[in-house]
Amino acid sequence: MSNFYNKVSLAYTKPMNKRMTLQEISQASQWINGEINDTLSVNSYGMPQSGSTVSQRENSSFLPVTQPASAPTSPVGSPVSQLLSDLSNITLDPNWQAIKSTVRERNAAMFNNDLMADIYFVVGNPGHTQRIPSHKYILATGSSVFYAMFYGGLADTKEEIEVPDVEPTAFLTLLRYLYCDEIQLEPDTVLATLYVAKKYIVPHLARACVNYLETSLTAKNACLLLSQSRLFEEPELMQRCWEVIDAQAEIALHSDGFVDIDADTLQSVLGRETINCKETILWEAAMNWASAECSRREIEPTPSNKRQVLDSALYLLRLPAMSLEEFANGPAQMGMLTLEETVDLFLHYTASNKPRLTYPTKPRIGLKPQTCHRFQSCAYRSNQWRYRGRCDSIQFSVDRRVFIVGFGLYGSSTGASDYTVKIELKRLGRILAENNTKFFSDGSSNTFHVYFAHPVQVDPELFYTASAILDGAELSYFGQEGLSEINAGCVTFQFQCSSESTNGTGVQGGQIPELIFYGPISENH
Repeated sequence: MSNFYNKVSLAYTKPMNKRMTLQEISQASQWINGEINDTLSVNSYGMPQSGSTVSQRENSSFLPVTQPASAPTSPVGSPVSQLLSDLSNITLDPNWQAIKSTVRERNAAMFNNDLMADIYFVVGNPGHTQRIPSHKYILATGSSVFYAMFYGGLADTKEEIEVPDVEPTAFLTLLRYLYCDEIQLEPDTVLATLYVAKKYIVPHLARACVNYLETSLTAKNACLLLSQSRLFEEPELMQRCWEVIDAQAEIALHSDGFVDIDADTLQSVLGRETINCKETILWEAAMNWASAECSRREIEPTPSNKRQVLDSALYLLRLPAMSLEEFANGPAQMGMLTLEETVDLFLHYTASNKPRLTYPTKPRIGLKPQTCHRFQSCAYRSNQWRYRGRCDSIQFSVDRRVFIVGFGLYGSSTGASDYTVKIELKRLGRILAENNTKFFSDGSSNTFHVYFAHPVQVDPELFYTASAILDGAELSYFGQEGLSEINAGCVTFQFQCSSESTNGTGVQGGQIPELIFYGPISENH
């Protein structure tokens, strides 16, 4: 054990061996902050609004995790600093111990308190530091790194320790957990808190940070969070990011944060087999990243410089998977390719004797849409199913996260007909996606698929409303013998009637016979 503590004790003397600086982590946190606030402030996703408190279970114990209403960038004048002042004032009473009935309350009174402090930390970048008092015993009981630092074979006898790679607010969040058994996370410091939790090996705090980030994950911040999850070696968060990026690739690749990912993450994205978008979207994203990287390196974003910063990542783009027209109007005219590469690619499209290429020729697999069929049969009658501007609607929930792509609908029962349709997906009255589109019904009892512009994330254990308003042939097929619970692959769907349904659709029968989605696939497939 002594060798372990001797090695761990070295951790506090230098920053973690990571690629990002404290400033870069702070910048990433500030960028993600807007996305987290957007998510937390919208209760339609079922997440707590700002200012709410949720509990997390670990080893059958409950620990409050607070998401404050404000997210101060400095402890000065913030609710945190006010609480610290209040705790310090408590111990001004010479008999303060008498009014604290538990060990937790007495330890909490020592949080950020000079009373009996036997170690001080100077935290933050030079010029923006904060001197924080602490107590070795409390720190050592909560972290093996602190134990090695104060009581191990290489214990430091200094009374003041500099920690330049950690933000003061993040360090105070760590201390709050060690002293008070409370985790208070804020959008603009959650990444910095994850960093300090990893640095000092405090796994429960790190897990709380990851959970917090998962609740804020959207297509707009998935690429940047993927970069951070790789940095912090969080495989579960990485997997969640990949699920979002694969299903909502176009939104993710066009997001502002994509250009800020590191080069290794860029290569992972460009080499991804299951990413679900056209190759032209990946090309555009790579060009945008290259321009931003040129700016970071303070060089002109010329085609040659962009090719240089992309390096081997360029050869992960599957240019031959583009159509001839897409290639001719895009990459072929941008000056990024050599003359030989351009000629070889044109020959690949047009010649029977195709040249050997340095770019992958096989298209990406992408994601395979799955379908949830909710009726066991369908029928038609001479006076059903009619459309006069009324809404067919059904509510559903899932037990695993999926991405709704569109709906399957019934068409005409009186011969071929064109339909116009407005489809919507809502949560608690808020429209998450809608589309006005058309489909042709050939007069059969088959279903006809209509799609949203982009897949829509649907979280587990929450009810969503699928709606359709059709206009076309007066009579159509309709479903019957509907089921309230259906297993579609690895996902269980539950259905219930919607108060918005004014055309008769319900669980037992009606329209919207199918939900089309991306989701986890069983190992048998």
